[in-house]
Amino acid sequence: MNSKYDVCIAGGGVAGCAAAIAAARNGAKTFLIEECGYLGGSLTLCGVGPMMTYFAGKNQIIKGIGEEIVSRLISKNGSCGHIKDTTGYVSYTTPFSSEILKLVLDEMMEEENVQVLFHTSVAKAFYEEGKIREIIVSNCDGISKIQGKIFIDATGDGDLAAMSGVLMTKGRKIDGQMQPMTMNVKYSNINIEKLKSYILEHIEEFPRLTGKEELIRSSEPMAVAGFSKQIKDAINRNELSIPREELLFFETNIPGEVIVNTTRVIGLDPTNAFDLTKAEQIGRKQCFELDRFLHNEIPGFEKAIMEYTGPKIGARSSRQLVGVYTLTAEDILSHRSFSTKICLSAYPIDIHNPSGAGTESAFLSDPNYSYELPYEILYSDKMDNMLVAGRCVSASFEAQAAIRTTPTVFALGQAAGTAAALCALQNKKVSEIDIRELQEKLMEQDVIL
Repeated sequence: MNSKYDVCIAGGGVAGCAAAIAAARNGAKTFLIEECGYLGGSLTLCGVGPMMTYFAGKNQIIKGIGEEIVSRLISKNGSCGHIKDTTGYVSYTTPFSSEILKLVLDEMMEEENVQVLFHTSVAKAFYEEGKIREIIVSNCDGISKIQGKIFIDATGDGDLAAMSGVLMTKGRKIDGQMQPMTMNVKYSNINIEKLKSYILEHIEEFPRLTGKEELIRSSEPMAVAGFSKQIKDAINRNELSIPREELLFFETNIPGEVIVNTTRVIGLDPTNAFDLTKAEQIGRKQCFELDRFLHNEIPGFEKAIMEYTGPKIGARSSRQLVGVYTLTAEDILSHRSFSTKICLSAYPIDIHNPSGAGTESAFLSDPNYSYELPYEILYSDKMDNMLVAGRCVSASFEAQAAIRTTPTVFALGQAAGTAAALCALQNKKVSEIDIRELQEKLMEQDVIL
C-alpha cells in the first residue's frame, strides 16, 4: 500500500474528522488514519459527553461541520440538540449518542470520498529540509509508506508533530505536570426524578444551581455538579481514593443514562506507554470505588447499571506544538482580536489540578463574549507542510485548558482541513496561505468568524 494523497491526516477524532471532511470538500484527495475501529476520538472512545459549548451566552458562535454533525445526530434521534446547562458552568451543552455518532461520521467520510484506514498507527515520519516526505504506518498488513503534499496531526497527543522533529512542550511551565486523566463511566437505569427531587429539597448543597430550580424541574436531559460533602466524607472514610472535590455527571440523550466524569488520575504522562497503562488500571479501580459510592450515597442511583468504563482513559492535555504563535490566557480573557482568526470559542479556562483535588476556572468578563483563535497556532515555522489540529495546537498550559473541548476542536479541525486543501492544490507552504482566502472559504462553509 504505497500511496500518495493531497492531504494525509493522522487521527480520526473530532479534529481529524472535521479536517478530513473539510479537506475533501475543498477538492483534496484525502487520507485519514485512525488507530481504532471507528471515528470520533474521545467522544466514542473515552466516553466523553456532552459536547460543550457551541455558545457564548445566548449566542451560537461555532457552526460549520460541528453543527452539521449535531443536525445529523438529531435526524437519527442521536441528539436532543443544544440544551441549557444545569451545572451552570456554560450556557448550553449538547448531549448525543456515541454509537450513532460513529455511524454519522462513517457516512460523512463515504459521502466525501475520504479514504479511511482503521486499526492503523503512524510509526515514523521521514522529513528533510523542513518538509515531511512520507510517513510509515503500521497495521495488520505490516508497514506501508504514505506520501502527501500536506500532513495534519490530529492525534491529540501531537504524535506526528513529535516524530517530525518540531519543538513541543508538555504540561505547566513551573513543573511540566499535565492535567489529570479521567476514566469516564456510563450508567443506565438512573431514577432522574428522584435525583431531581433530592436536589430541589437540598438546593443549598448545590451552589451553582441556586435560583435555577425551574430549570432543574424542566431540564431533559439533566447535568449535575455537586454532592461535595458526600464525596469528602467517603474520601475521609477511605472508601474513595479519587482526589476530586465533587461529583460530576451528565445525562445523555437517552433518558436515565448518564456519563459520570469524576475519576482523576494524577502525575502520569499520557504520551508514555507505561504511564498510560498504569493510568488505565488506576482509572478502572476508581470507577469501581465510585460504583459502590453511587449506589450507597446518591439518590436515584440505587438501581443504576454500569454499562462500561472508558473504554480508554481520557487525557485533557499532553504535548503542545510550539507554533508561530502561542495562544495565552491573556488572549482569551481579554478576547483579543486576530486578523488571522480561523474560528471562535467561548469555553472558559478549565484547569483540573495536576497535583490533586480542585479545579481552577477563569471566565470571560461577560458570558456573551467569545475569543478568537489565529491560524498561526496550527503550524511551526520549522515544517512547511504540516498543520496541527485539536487540543495539541500551540497554546500555553492555561490557554489549552480553554480550547480543548469538542466544539472548539471541531472548528480547529475544519480550519486545518480547509487550509491544507488550499495549500496542497496551490502547491504552497502552510505559511504561504492567503489568509483572507482561507477565511472566505470558512465563512462560505458556515463557519462563524
